[in-house]
Amino acid sequence: MRPKIGYLLPTRDWTVLGNQDLSALIEQARLAEELGFDSVWAGDSPVTRPRADALMMLAAVAATTNRITLGTAVLLPALRHPLLLAHQLATLDGIADGRLIVGMGGGFAHPNTEAQFEALGVGFKRRISRMEESIDIMRRLWTGETVSHQGAHFTFHDVTLAPKPVQAGGPPIWLPGSGERALRRAGRLADGWLPYPPTQKAYAEDLNVLMSANMSQASSTASTSETSSTAGTAEAWSPGRASEVSSTASTPEAWSPAGTAEASSSAGNPDGPPMNGACEHGSPTASAARPFTPALYATICLDDDPGRARHRLRTSIERYYNAPLEFVERIQAMFAGTPEEAANWLNGYIEEGAQHVVIRLAVDDHRAAMEEFAAQVLPRMGEK
Repeated sequence: MRPKIGYLLPTRDWTVLGNQDLSALIEQARLAEELGFDSVWAGDSPVTRPRADALMMLAAVAATTNRITLGTAVLLPALRHPLLLAHQLATLDGIADGRLIVGMGGGFAHPNTEAQFEALGVGFKRRISRMEESIDIMRRLWTGETVSHQGAHFTFHDVTLAPKPVQAGGPPIWLPGSGERALRRAGRLADGWLPYPPTQKAYAEDLNVLMSANMSQASSTASTSETSSTAGTAEAWSPGRASEVSSTASTPEAWSPAGTAEASSSAGNPDGPPMNGACEHGSPTASAARPFTPALYATICLDDDPGRARHRLRTSIERYYNAPLEFVERIQAMFAGTPEEAANWLNGYIEEGAQHVVIRLAVDDHRAAMEEFAAQVLPRMGEK
């Protein structure tokens, strides 16, 4: 079975290159559907790395496409109030007729990112617990039921969301991350995993940890449901649960240059100070009944001359991150080379379990690069 292949819209590149023609980005998405890609994605960073708003861009794409899945890679929910974000995502899922995936992340520890949170009046050190609480709130609102909530970050009473998302329980939520703490969070809360480990071996090791956490959570959820049902007090599983009390200490985390995923917990991932809000239910979890999708976020630069591909990758990445390529590629999955070599490299991740691959093309001419990838790499995806 061929894995799904997605295309990251170059919203940040448009800003870096001074391109103001946002309609061309919408055309890129339409062309991606025509060329056979399975999904298109948009990143989020309103202040640190400015670009077109991800949700507005995807709404326009939804209105001009019919088949292709739409995703955020990734959205920073801690920057937004969950009532408004739940409403926006439910509306977008409706416009897309149920084609939405919501990739979410916490944001990396870097002065520019901290400044972004500060500018929006959000405490940076508690962004992870704020994200977890937001996920719970949104999933409960997406049921269409009247919701009251009292937590560490948000309190409200008797709120009902309309319209509901097209997808039952709301769009799937994917989380990034590496290291045991982030992986167990993804296994506990998410419907999918969107990381960028730099090697296939690292991907396989992280996936084993994540799936173990996911199965443990499913078992625990089933056991809790059965026990509660016997007592006659259980509610049927819904996609959200109230926020979990976090007791982990805040420690610095390693820099993660994509600005979308947490760094390895071995370097220290802050879950924020202990939450002190009252919770109405149990912990927020993904459903044991919903599928879990291991994915991959990978950066590619194609050229028949591998040396020239490497040079072009360096130019694009160092312009994007203002950091040496050698540093960034130690953290992120990146490849420069011929189409055949790129296909073999990606298939290595697929063999380790990646089911959906989101491709970021590190180029200047994005239309030509997307057409080249579709013609020369896409047909080779999933080949042994």
